Amino acid sequence: MSKPIITGLMAYGMSGRIFHAPFLITNPGFKFKAVVERHEKKAGLRYPDVLSYNSIDELLNDNEIELIVINTPNDTHFDFTIQALNAGKHVLLEKPAAATSAEVKIMFDTARKVNRHLMLYQNRRWDSGFLQVKEVIESGKLGQLIEVYFRMDRYKRALSPKLFKEKASAPANGLVYDLGAHLIDNAICLFGKPLSFTKTTGIYREGSEVADYFNYHLKYPNQLNVYLTAGLLIAEVLPGFAVHGTSGSFVKERCDVQEAQLDTGILPTDAGYGIEPEGSDGKLVIMDIGNKRNVTYLTPPKGNYNGLFDSVYHTIRNNALYPITEEHIAWQLELLEA
Repeated sequence: MSKPIITGLMAYGMSGRIFHAPFLITNPGFKFKAVVERHEKKAGLRYPDVLSYNSIDELLNDNEIELIVINTPNDTHFDFTIQALNAGKHVLLEKPAAATSAEVKIMFDTARKVNRHLMLYQNRRWDSGFLQVKEVIESGKLGQLIEVYFRMDRYKRALSPKLFKEKASAPANGLVYDLGAHLIDNAICLFGKPLSFTKTTGIYREGSEVADYFNYHLKYPNQLNVYLTAGLLIAEVLPGFAVHGTSGSFVKERCDVQEAQLDTGILPTDAGYGIEPEGSDGKLVIMDIGNKRNVTYLTPPKGNYNGLFDSVYHTIRNNALYPITEEHIAWQLELLEA
C-alpha cells in the first residue's frame, strides 16, 4: 500500500466517528484528509491534522481527494452519490444504497460513465460471528443445509430522534432498510439470490409510522430455507446465528465487539480489538452414525472491519473486484422495497 488513497468523509456523526474515521486514520492504504462538519467541529479534537469543511461542495471541490465516504441520512444517498461521482470521486456508500432498485441502477450506470468505483459499506460481512458461521457452513460439517436463521434483536421502545428513520414519508425508512440491509446482505453473501421470498412486517411501538419488526423467509435451491428477523421490542435476545443441516447444527450469539470498542475510542490497531469476550464461543453439534451428539465449542475469529477497507483499497488501486457487487445490491434492493 505504497500510495494511500486521499479520502474525505461527508459527516462526523456516530457512523463517521465509529465506523470510518478510525480506519481511515490507522489503515496505511488511506489518508484521511477532510470531513464535513456544518455545526460543531468535533473531528479535530481527535484528529487535529484533518481539515473540517463547512459544506459538501467544499469537500467535492477538493481536487486532491480521490474517495468520498457517504455516511449521511438514507434519503440523501442517491443525490450525494451522483454528485460525488460527477465530481470525479470514487464513492464508499453506507447502506442502504438507495430507496429503490431504479435509483441503484442509475448510480452504478453513472459510476461506469465517469469511470469511478461505487462501493457499498456492508461491514457486517466482517463481524466475528458471521465470519465463523461462514467458516462452519463452508466446512461442510453440517451436511445438507435445512434451515438458517439470522437475527438482530433490540429493545428500544422510544422513537429514534433521527427523523429519516421514523417518518413514513421519508425514503428508505424504518427497520427494514436499517437492519434489513445487513441481514439480507449476509444471506446474499453466503447463498446468492433466493428463488423466492416472503416478507412480513409489523408496527408495535406507540406512535411509530414505520415497521419496527420484520421477517423474511427466503427459499433457495435444495430445499434450503433462510429466515431473517429483526425487531425493536424483543426483550429476550435470541441467538444471532442458527444453522441446521442434515448432519448437525451450529448456534452462535451475536457478540461482535467492534462497534462497542470503537465507540470507547479503541482503535483497530489496539491489542484486543475485535476479539469476543470469553464465553462467546459458537456451539457446534454433530450427530455421528449412531445418532450420538458430539458437541464442540468453537472460538470465533477476530472481527475485522479493516477487511472492508482493504477491499476498497485494492478495488481503487488494483482494479480488483469489490466483494459486494452491483448484482448483490440489486438483489438486496429487490427484497428491501418489496
